[in-house]
Amino acid sequence: MSDLKNKKIAVLVADGYEQSELESPVAALEKAGAEVEIISLKSGEIKAMKDHEWSNSVKVDQTVGDAKVSDYDALLLPGGVLNPDAVRSDEKAISFVKEFFEANKPVAAICHGPQILITAEAVQGKKMTSYPAVAIDLKNAGAEWVDEEVVTDGNLTTSRKPDDLPAFNERIIKEFAK
Repeated sequence: MSDLKNKKIAVLVADGYEQSELESPVAALEKAGAEVEIISLKSGEIKAMKDHEWSNSVKVDQTVGDAKVSDYDALLLPGGVLNPDAVRSDEKAISFVKEFFEANKPVAAICHGPQILITAEAVQGKKMTSYPAVAIDLKNAGAEWVDEEVVTDGNLTTSRKPDDLPAFNERIIKEFAK
């Protein structure tokens, strides 16, 4: 497994994230030695969804308005249905995501998370995957959508769903270590 010591990872997320798509990658990144910070639209705590029900909460380390891309080595965008919709409706959040691409830093998104990338205008010409319901949106935004467990194109890694988390986690550790 790759070494992520001295790497700081931003997880941009809002209420309604898919619990497993935050908890599993965060645990894998921390196990690999990374420092992980939860960045959100508001301070305090945000709530997860699990099996279409409200679930666990996680403490927010910093609001997106206060976070600086220069402080982070990579960005993780968990899915869920409500979370990406809230994040992509926030101008500061979209600017934050765009800055990662401008700096050519690694970005990873799973499930519905790529919807945020569409709003950030970061998918044109990229080979990507996502939850199947998002495929048409990605295609319409100029991405080449494929139905694969995990896809990396340049600095962007995407995955489809919670079942793909083992492969996604392994890949993002490798990509974030570069």
